[in-house]
Amino acid sequence: MPEKPGVYIMKNSLGEVIYVGKAKILKNRVRQYFQSSKSHSEKVRAMVKNIAEFEYIVTDNEMEALILEGNLIKKYSPRYNILLKDDKFYPFIKITTNEDFPRVFVTRNFAKDGNKYFGPYTNGTAVYETINLINKVFPLRTCKRVIIEGGEPTRPCLYYHLNQCKAPCANYISKAEYDEMIKSIMDLLNGKNTALVKELKEKMEEAASELEFEKAASYRDKLAAVEAIAEKQKIFTSRSEDEDYIELFSDEIDTCVQIFFVRDGKVNGREHFIFQNTAQDDKGEIIQDFLTSFYGGTALIPKYIYLPEVSDLELMENYLSTKKGSRCFIRIPQKGDKKDLLQMVKNNAQITLEQFKSKLIQEKEINKVALTELASVLQLEELPVRIEAFDISNIQGMDSVGTMVVFEEGKPKNSDYRRFKIKTVQGANDYESMREILTRRFSHGLEEIKSLQERNLELSKGKFLYFPDLIMMDGGKGQVNIALEVLKKLNLEIPVCGMVKDDKHRTRGLIFNNLELPIPNGSNCMHLITRIQDEVHRYAITYHRSLRDKRTLHSILEDIPRIGEKRRRNLLMKFGSVENIKKASIEELMETPSIDRKAAESLKSYFMDKK
Repeated sequence: MPEKPGVYIMKNSLGEVIYVGKAKILKNRVRQYFQSSKSHSEKVRAMVKNIAEFEYIVTDNEMEALILEGNLIKKYSPRYNILLKDDKFYPFIKITTNEDFPRVFVTRNFAKDGNKYFGPYTNGTAVYETINLINKVFPLRTCKRVIIEGGEPTRPCLYYHLNQCKAPCANYISKAEYDEMIKSIMDLLNGKNTALVKELKEKMEEAASELEFEKAASYRDKLAAVEAIAEKQKIFTSRSEDEDYIELFSDEIDTCVQIFFVRDGKVNGREHFIFQNTAQDDKGEIIQDFLTSFYGGTALIPKYIYLPEVSDLELMENYLSTKKGSRCFIRIPQKGDKKDLLQMVKNNAQITLEQFKSKLIQEKEINKVALTELASVLQLEELPVRIEAFDISNIQGMDSVGTMVVFEEGKPKNSDYRRFKIKTVQGANDYESMREILTRRFSHGLEEIKSLQERNLELSKGKFLYFPDLIMMDGGKGQVNIALEVLKKLNLEIPVCGMVKDDKHRTRGLIFNNLELPIPNGSNCMHLITRIQDEVHRYAITYHRSLRDKRTLHSILEDIPRIGEKRRRNLLMKFGSVENIKKASIEELMETPSIDRKAAESLKSYFMDKK
């Protein structure tokens, strides 16, 4: 191997990527895996046993290797890498300051587009409450029209008549007056509310002294809303120099990484991430992997990050500064307030990990009771550890789909969920559609088993490899009998039951061996059955809706000038639905790859004409 920086990719016997790592010198780093295993952790030893082949990519420097490593981890989600399962996009409050008459709204898409962003916030409910309160106090426009100062006036909408907008579209308010409201909102979101509170109090008292009690009541309500926002800003504030504090705690098996977000000197929120089977891993490497994953996916990188340690401080500082577009400083405090705050973060990580373990134990016990009750009701000899449930979804035969959800030990196993587009059945024929997806599911499984046996390989990971201990159909006797016919044809013996609902569409019981078996309401068994039925139904509806929306979106976009195949695909990937595209501003549309201003204006013009 070359003595150069780069990324190495470990694969198992099935050719699946199980680990991605970076190295300053590839030869030295990869060689360590194949030397004496005494110094290896349990996780590394388990991984090395599964390495059948590896490949590597040489880079010019370690920074490029770090960036490439992050991209490959996101692409392959390797089993032995530290992965952030909570890959969420936090909400921001966006003020479109690049417009003559800005709008204020919540967005989860951060972009360097000249607009003002506040956040990110970890409490989405609080953000939407804040926006509602802002709209109470400040009559801003919420429409997405392109309104230019001094432009041709148009007829004001209903919001003006409800006193919820000053109608800049009709030239009823000057840009200077409108900007004053925007400045007050920015001050408010930055925690600077003193001047606004004073002004509202004076206006309220003045109106009251002139016996304009309705007007005074309006100022009173606005004052209450401003104070409510200010109260939220004790938790959620934003300024240019932000700080994050990161610490971890490990027990004998797992690790909890906790991050505190500090804005304007106040803790505005926190997040935690549980990394299982990492207790023996190097603490500095865990934190470095966390930094790469977390800040590689989040929109905001603070100016200062405080840590207990990190494997390569200079490398991470350069990486985060490059991602941020300005300097990011990593500090390892040795004493003082910042060290004390890190200790508090660590204490919280310990408590969070203990609560997580306690909850897991409790859930495991409840699920075991539920599975025991289920086995007793169905008179099964063993507990049904793996349960697969199936459902069909369509509207009058259009976009017909089937779905499979998996529960193991009473918990959803999302990685084993599967979706099927119905290929051989025309129209709304749920029975034949179910026959198709069951045949495909179990035929693929048998083929995977046969392939592995022919190559003398152990049964390992496969798309349909593992068969269930119990099949649950979202339906009655008809669906159950279809499943039994498919299994008989494939020479498989797996118990099949149907989940039936009452007239109010609530889970009622199970169909098994052509008999309806009542399940006591409130029992652990009934709760489990209901969860399974709700989950398979949700998964089917969601998949069907996504296909329907894509088809609708595709057909509508084909009629819009300047929107070709490539642009339709990019819009589809970014927004997902026609409604989201309609709501998007020109600037948000231009954030889509290949969409320039003319194409964005063409989209907005098309949807405006359709109103």
